[in-house]
Amino acid sequence: MIEVSDAAAKRIIELREQENRGEDQNVRVSVKGGGCSGLMYDLAFDAEIKDTDDVFEDKGVKIFVDKKSLLYLVGTTLDFSDGLNGKGFQFVNPNASRTCGCGESFSI
Repeated sequence: MIEVSDAAAKRIIELREQENRGEDQNVRVSVKGGGCSGLMYDLAFDAEIKDTDDVFEDKGVKIFVDKKSLLYLVGTTLDFSDGLNGKGFQFVNPNASRTCGCGESFSI
């Protein structure tokens, strides 16, 4: 399960409207190799559910996650911050043993 904070849900809906995307455009979250800690988060809009995807819905936002990435993301919360410490989406991942300073990569 991946949860979505209120702030992240609000920002996703705003972005969808700003970019003139239909409601069929949902959020794809995946994990890829790379970054300074070894693994990187990838976040994008996507309308296509693949056979290897699990689909979660929280606060009106559908999230697609491939099964391989889900192993790294179980229990993660997708958050959004626009405060002084940085602006953007953040992953609160209880599985990560180490994260980089920018929060875009992690290791397990």
